[in-house]
Amino acid sequence: MLNRPYNRDYDDRLAYSYRYNLGGVYRETNQYGADALRQAVDRGYQEGYRAGLTDRRDRMPSNFQRAFDFQGNSFGYTGTYVPQGDYQYYLREGFQRGYDDGYFNRARYGSFDNGNPAILGAIAGGILGFELLR
Repeated sequence: MLNRPYNRDYDDRLAYSYRYNLGGVYRETNQYGADALRQAVDRGYQEGYRAGLTDRRDRMPSNFQRAFDFQGNSFGYTGTYVPQGDYQYYLREGFQRGYDDGYFNRARYGSFDNGNPAILGAIAGGILGFELLR
């Protein structure tokens, strides 16, 4: 077994391999960045679902933007691989869909995995719209 130090330049997972469009601007990221954005959509869906359930239970009008957890949060953002604004954008996209499912007691955008809400892979893929570069 070859024992050598980690070299960022030779780790294929760090090479830019995905492109996504955010507001008409193309950005590139590596596998870790793509995973972070997938996490943002899924985490947003989970938090939105819970907020929607709470608003329905409390008989509040449906408004995902007003939901407390929506205001300026960055659930799970680590500060690496993608800009915080990009992470928050995709978090909001997931949150809105989760909120709608939770508020209207449906599973249009997601399903349950071990009792936890999770956005459907096809929905997340459509939101992210990744293009494979290589």
